[in-house]
Amino acid sequence: MPKPQLLDFIKLARARGFEDYQIREPLLKKGWPVAEVDEAFYLLRSCKKTQLKYKTKLEIYLDNKVLASIEKRAKKNLFSINEQIEDILRRSCVNLSKNKSFADEKLDDKFVALFSRRKKVKKNLF
Repeated sequence: MPKPQLLDFIKLARARGFEDYQIREPLLKKGWPVAEVDEAFYLLRSCKKTQLKYKTKLEIYLDNKVLASIEKRAKKNLFSINEQIEDILRRSCVNLSKNKSFADEKLDDKFVALFSRRKKVKKNLF
């Protein structure tokens, strides 16, 4: 269980407009244990009051061709690159929850199935 002062500090920093990654980095530099900091953020995320209010920074590395494709798509949709990537991920997750066919597939990694462009094969009933 994280210390109450850590939880209070995170809540206060969020109230002042700091993002989670901007709060986490200084805490770790000051010597707070990684496990305790992660647990504090997890507890605060699981609270219904704070759920989905704050974004977490995610760093990804993309091939130049992929980035160019996303930039082109973002320009077409009048999005920034970050907004376009967020939209792609959001739509993929929504489609996964609507389409339960991935649960039936035998794959090592369900995440691969989520982003797979394989066409679905319709079974003939006759």
